[in-house]
Amino acid sequence: MLQMEGEGEEEDIVCLDESFFIDDNYQLTTFTFGSQVIELLCLQSASTDFDLTGQLVWPGAMLLNDYLSKNAELLQGCTVLELGSGVGITGILCSRFCSKVVLTDHNEEVLKILKKNIELHASSENSKCCSGLVAEKLEWGNSEQIGHILQTYSDGFDLILGADICFQQSSICLLFDTVEKLLRNRREGQCKFILAYVSRTKTMDSLVISEAVRCGMQINELVGTRSIVGNLQGVIFEVTLKKQDE
Repeated sequence: MLQMEGEGEEEDIVCLDESFFIDDNYQLTTFTFGSQVIELLCLQSASTDFDLTGQLVWPGAMLLNDYLSKNAELLQGCTVLELGSGVGITGILCSRFCSKVVLTDHNEEVLKILKKNIELHASSENSKCCSGLVAEKLEWGNSEQIGHILQTYSDGFDLILGADICFQQSSICLLFDTVEKLLRNRREGQCKFILAYVSRTKTMDSLVISEAVRCGMQINELVGTRSIVGNLQGVIFEVTLKKQDE
């Protein structure tokens, strides 16, 4: 309670619960990628909380999904882990072709809508395609959560995916440290990290490249993927571990 100076009456302190800042006015939205039609719940505009960017579909996800729909042979029978899945639009598309898709995010509110969208597709006519969809909590750099993923999926993955996940400079080091551990977990064959990147600052552009190199990875732009998405320049990178003799 607060008592205002010069007044005899007390006034209540207004304490706002965190839910006051959360926008959960999700709308069922239809997206089309080639022959694949996806309906899912998402926001139409950004939430007040920067950490809740995963509640909407970002330009990089459109870029990656367009690429994957045109190159679906890359996904056939594969196991996939997606970083920063948000509402799940990329993972859900992948589930139409893959044997297993693990969608991850670190934010509890985002995980709620992600799981709702998984349930939505599990109950739809495409339920057989989506039977391999699961959601896991994964904060980049969190050794306990990374360990859980490595132990639970001990054979590793064929592909690691990320779409428009490079927003904060402070998170890029953690992102590539996490990717390096996931790539090394592959028991047989080579795992690749496919990153749909949208350029917003030159500093971030160079940081993404330098952090991949620092973690012992080779990062290459996929030919023909550079395009304009949402008035920004987007590109798709393929990231792999360098061979020991390189």
